[in-house]
Amino acid sequence: MEYPLIIGGCGFLGLSLTSQLVKQKTCKKIAVFDLNVKNKAFTSVNYFQGDICDPKYLREVIHLHRPDVIFHMASPIHGLEKKTYERVNIEGTKNLIHAAVLENVKAIIYTSSAGVVFNGNDLINVDETIAIPKGTMEAYNETKAEAERLILEANGKNGMMTVAIRPSGIFGPEDSQLIPGIITVMENRQTRFRIGNNLNLFDFTYVDNVVHAHILASQKLFSPNAVDVSGEAFFITNGEPIYFWDFPSTVWAYLGHIPSNIIYFPRCIGIIIAFFFEILSFITRKKPGLTRSRVKFTCANRYYNINKARRRLGYSPVVELEDGIKRTLEVK
Repeated sequence: MEYPLIIGGCGFLGLSLTSQLVKQKTCKKIAVFDLNVKNKAFTSVNYFQGDICDPKYLREVIHLHRPDVIFHMASPIHGLEKKTYERVNIEGTKNLIHAAVLENVKAIIYTSSAGVVFNGNDLINVDETIAIPKGTMEAYNETKAEAERLILEANGKNGMMTVAIRPSGIFGPEDSQLIPGIITVMENRQTRFRIGNNLNLFDFTYVDNVVHAHILASQKLFSPNAVDVSGEAFFITNGEPIYFWDFPSTVWAYLGHIPSNIIYFPRCIGIIIAFFFEILSFITRKKPGLTRSRVKFTCANRYYNINKARRRLGYSPVVELEDGIKRTLEVK
């Protein structure tokens, strides 16, 4: 890998990958393509501002930079309209594949999601043999699943190799969703109220470990053992499943807050409460404070077997979970 192009390189994960590649000093030239490039963090990196849904300009950038590998990390955040995800995750991915094939790009590494296999049921130590369900719970994961399918089906086109990385519950210093959401709950004095019995295990993943997996995938694709990873998907986690509510509790404790008199609402009660929130949302046209899908997400077991990544990518987490939480909060 000498000329990487990072699509979505100014986002949370993309910025972390760019930073690591700059530090390694093994690439001849790094380029970033993003909808917003105001955060030009590195003077040695070429930044291109554009929309992945603009196929003409996207191809122009690829033609100009001549990447040997493209990291496709562009995706809208959670909680938006379905059409937004369809536009970026599906149509944007189609544009990228088309341009990459025409410009003889050697490899695309796609940031998928461990959520592509989640439909509300428990996922207990599942590996990549589990099928992607026909209907996921959210438009985000549904469109990520379709984008992953497109990426993996493109493996072999004009000699191009593809890989899909499926991280679970990413968090880190530049995180704008998971950790800030947990802190907001504390600031709103809502830490006593919890849905479920906290007996469900969940995989959270520190951002540096996800970056590490992407870099390992790129190295494997440019090695004699590329056949072991090309056209494949890999679950990536910290390898430390934790009871769901223990994660935010650890964050709150680090910030000096230990809630007392905790009230647990059974899952069934949570579903009923969420249903009324959804009705209210429909009437007021405002986002619901709680949804049934969020309740199912909170109460389900969701942890993954990462042995395939260990064997084929040589993956092993570089930052442990508790250390990752400390690093994140020290920055914030």
